[in-house]
Amino acid sequence: MASTKLTINNNGSVKIEGDFEIVDMQGNNYGLQGRTIVSVCRCGLSANKPFCDGSHKGHFEHNAIAFDLPPKKV
Repeated sequence: MASTKLTINNNGSVKIEGDFEIVDMQGNNYGLQGRTIVSVCRCGLSANKPFCDGSHKGHFEHNAIAFDLPPKKV
């Protein structure tokens, strides 16, 4: 089974690597043209949303430090 890795970058995008698809709210696929690595926008400034175009530089601050979520509610 192929895996997918998401990396939350400091002050920037989410990098997606591996075997994945990206769809809109209606389930339509974005045409990734064979890419196995893309970055998606977290700051909301990209002119190419949902993909990152680097517009966040100097306008978005977030130190990506991993942590554990609280236990799942049942």
